[in-house]
Amino acid sequence: MRRADRLFLIIHALRGRRTALPARQLAETLDVSLRTVYRDVADLQLSGVPIEGEAGVGYVLRKGSDIPPLMFTADELEALVVGTRFVRAFAGERLAEGAKAALLKIEAVLPADLRERSSRTRIYAPIWKDQAKSDFQGLIDRLHAAIADNQVLRLEYRDEAGRYSSRDIEPLCLAFWGGAWTLGAWCRLRTGFRNFRPDRIGQCIGTGERFVEVEGRDLDAYLQSVRNEYTAME
Repeated sequence: MRRADRLFLIIHALRGRRTALPARQLAETLDVSLRTVYRDVADLQLSGVPIEGEAGVGYVLRKGSDIPPLMFTADELEALVVGTRFVRAFAGERLAEGAKAALLKIEAVLPADLRERSSRTRIYAPIWKDQAKSDFQGLIDRLHAAIADNQVLRLEYRDEAGRYSSRDIEPLCLAFWGGAWTLGAWCRLRTGFRNFRPDRIGQCIGTGERFVEVEGRDLDAYLQSVRNEYTAME
């Protein structure tokens, strides 16, 4: 987490509190050491933020201080909660852990009434833990990392008819369609854009090569090809 984000969260964690917030609780929420919390609070005090208290006792904002709140409407908060639940259920482990941590940090700075509202949200994305699910999440993580790093991948891929082929691809994006993932990529074998189902990938190996997106076979061109395909189907 960037230091600026951490300082922001400390200020908003203290807003509206009538009792001191222990430094240890702040450290656990922000996933940092006590020493980091002490240093950040001291820096905020020096910059003029009206924080009172001390290490070992806790911190509060001086009564009457006017710090703009972190504002969410009830609907905005529900959207965040539902979104993080879906990410945890369907994305890779890396994003799932990120979503969980983000929700904890958001809830830590909410007023009590909104925090209670978030816990009552009745839209769920159940998480089923088994080895197949874990393996699939691991694959999504690898594909996600390859997209971010422009890594050329070699896939052993099974098509809808059950035929296997080896493909070298330039991965561009992942899309979730409410029941299945697809990997959008430039396929070097077919010299064109193709969509690959991760659940049909038998093997996924990094070639060690990195590609450069060029006009006509980059993400923008891929997305335009998808739009053209759907327009033609209407």
